[in-house]
Amino acid sequence: MNPRRAFAGLAATIALSGCLSTPQQPSTLPAPPPAPITPPLAPDTVPDATPRVEPRARNGNPPFYDVLGKRYFVLSSNAGYVERGVASWYGPGFHKIRTSTGELYDMYGMTAAHKTLPLPVYVRVTNLQNGRSVVVRVNDRGPFVGNRIIDLSYTAAAKLDMLRNGTAMVEVRSLDSPTSASVTADANAAAPAAAPAVIAAPTLFVQAGAFSDPANAERLAEKLRGHSYGNVFVRDDQIAGRRMYRVRIGPVPDVADFDRVVAALERAGINDAHLALD
Repeated sequence: MNPRRAFAGLAATIALSGCLSTPQQPSTLPAPPPAPITPPLAPDTVPDATPRVEPRARNGNPPFYDVLGKRYFVLSSNAGYVERGVASWYGPGFHKIRTSTGELYDMYGMTAAHKTLPLPVYVRVTNLQNGRSVVVRVNDRGPFVGNRIIDLSYTAAAKLDMLRNGTAMVEVRSLDSPTSASVTADANAAAPAAAPAVIAAPTLFVQAGAFSDPANAERLAEKLRGHSYGNVFVRDDQIAGRRMYRVRIGPVPDVADFDRVVAALERAGINDAHLALD
């Protein structure tokens, strides 16, 4: 259920923390977690995490570490960090187990695990399929399977309405900044309403590549057309005064279709495909 826990068994050798849970073999597409025990509070009544200035944790922040044959480099800063991809969540099997920072995991809190952001850090996670948004404190490492980019607590996942499916396509945006004044501003902006707002969901695509030369973009698009990827097209964008030609596939309606396309691209040797917005 929780692919990031494959990392726990390696914690001693990579000096990340005292994660003590039993290693678990990850699967390509993890099933949704089992139903949790009754929460002490209704998830929508639990406030979001409030960003504040915190020192870098003594545990969980090595320059790099290796898990399942892959090396991950911990970022020196989270300033300006934005990432889009698939979120998962972890619950009862890991409640009160130590996280990578050494804190006890609280499935009813507003926390998360991430592979490379410095710990702790505050991020806003937006479910791109329904527009719901939460703010969480990242204090753990993972997930370490497929294209999952963040592992959320039970309560955070419930507020994003992703418990049923176990996953969702999300945007992760850092809220921290070097100055306490701007962190305070982020905290004010992140304060949740009594019920989470739901906005129009954007159209989602898989981006297979981006090029400054339109011929290179069209060459990749032609390579992909005629297979089972779906609709393949080249998008022409102006970015900071430069033209970029982005090869995209879609739209993709859900995580299952996103996973299917990304897996097919990896088999074709394209390993850096990612989620993109219209």
